[in-house]
Parts: sequence; structure tokens; C-alpha cells
Amino acid sequence: MNRLEKPRADEVAITRLAYSDLPSVLSIERRAFTTPWSLAMFVLELSKPSGVCLAARRGGQLLGYLVCSRYADVWHLMNVAVSPERRRERIATMLLTRMFAELGPDARVTLEVRPSNRGAIEMYEGLGFRAAGHRRGYYHDNGEDALIMWLEPAPFAG
Repeated sequence: MNRLEKPRADEVAITRLAYSDLPSVLSIERRAFTTPWSLAMFVLELSKPSGVCLAARRGGQLLGYLVCSRYADVWHLMNVAVSPERRRERIATMLLTRMFAELGPDARVTLEVRPSNRGAIEMYEGLGFRAAGHRRGYYHDNGEDALIMWLEPAPFAG
């Protein structure tokens, strides 16, 4: 599909997340997480000019989203969520792949994930992220630690 063609209704389109998406984002967020972000948190991230905020849509319906912020020379993947009924359709992988394309090949990316979230960890590992430590008691709802993961650019092979 070239850039001028509209995606077919059954295709997932990755676009910029917009303020008008926030009601749908909050609906997914509340179903996806035990400690969901507030509206104010999403507004703050969308207002940052250096951030990457993406939406996955099919037929005009929001299926998932991603929020990534830049801190100095490191990108922090802050939030990725897919509507619970649309999980295991590779939507999060599509969002991350688009994020990588926007960040470029030299980007350093970090994230935190619950160690109990094996599906997410396997997806991140499949995309090249590696475990690099823990943050003790990171998750406020149950005191679970966070697994810190990093994606580093490939070393120069020349």
C-alpha cells in the first residue's frame, strides 16, 4: 500500500495519537491495567513535542496505543496497551515497530514491565529488549517489582 492509499477496513493503521482519542484510550486503559493512567497523564504526554504517541486503528476503531517519551539521549516506553479483546493479534508489535522506525536505528529505549506479565516480556525480548535489573516495589497496587528492560543500538560491526 502506498502512502496515498487508504488502508482497507480490515487492516490495522498506525497513526498519531490525538487528543480526540483520549475517551477511547481511557476506556482501554481502565480495562488493561489495575492502576490506570489518568486523563491528565495522557494530556501531559501528548503535549510533549518530542514524544512519540501512536494509535492502532481498524475501521476507525481504536485498538491500542503507545506512549514513548524522550529523556536526554534515552527514550522511555511509558505505556503500551491493546484492548483486551484484541490481544494476541500483534497490535502491540505493530505499534512498537512503528515507534522504532520513528526513533531511528541509534535509539536507546528502556521500559518497566511486571515480571508476572510473561506475554509482554516475551514480546519485548522478541524485539531485542534485554532485562537489565529490577525496581523494587514499583507497582503501587500490589507492591510487585518492575523488570527493567533495555534496547540498545547494535554495535558498529566495522
